[in-house]
Amino acid sequence: MQAELEVALATILHEDVSVTVAGRTDAGVHARGQVASHPGVPAPDHALNGVLPPDVRVLASEEAPEDFDARRDATSRTYRYRVLAREVADPFERGRALHWRRPLDRGALDACAAMLAGTHDFTAFTPTQTYHRRFEREIMRSEWLDEPGSVLAFWIEADTFMRHMVRTLVGTMLKVASGRMTVNGFQQLLEPLPRAEAGDTVAGHGLYLEIVAYRQ
Repeated sequence: MQAELEVALATILHEDVSVTVAGRTDAGVHARGQVASHPGVPAPDHALNGVLPPDVRVLASEEAPEDFDARRDATSRTYRYRVLAREVADPFERGRALHWRRPLDRGALDACAAMLAGTHDFTAFTPTQTYHRRFEREIMRSEWLDEPGSVLAFWIEADTFMRHMVRTLVGTMLKVASGRMTVNGFQQLLEPLPRAEAGDTVAGHGLYLEIVAYRQ
């Protein structure tokens, strides 16, 4: 998305523009609430949408304080991960939710999510080879909610996230809810433990960047 925005801005403003996005997303991840900033004057949203590819749309484009940085100034980010929890796939959810065929213990999912609230070390939930130097993150919200059509959605808000953190948390919680790890074993991962002790990193297409928050 960042590259597409930079091309669109250069087309409209007739100069190269460097864009900063609030949250980086891996291939396949959706961004419903992405925020971007760039130096110079804003380009009209309708003009940007006229040259952007059809899977990228600007909801608003306006002037911000001169020193505003979409990434650095964000106070929290909220992600949602969607799991289609039923035996038969839904073609309308293809590419939008992870299809999980095996039975899930909803109580185990809720128990794991509740443990994440507060400040914890998430070393076990990010790749071993990483540029991160700080592995503690403050979790303001962590819960599973029901959506129509047998979809379970994991909502999580934190000050910042590490690479693959949400997807690995979800993969590990699904491991617990499938009976292949205990709830206590999940809690021990926050002590922390090595990455190899946690579950799989689930596919990117179930993940959505929903909200980026800033100080008012």
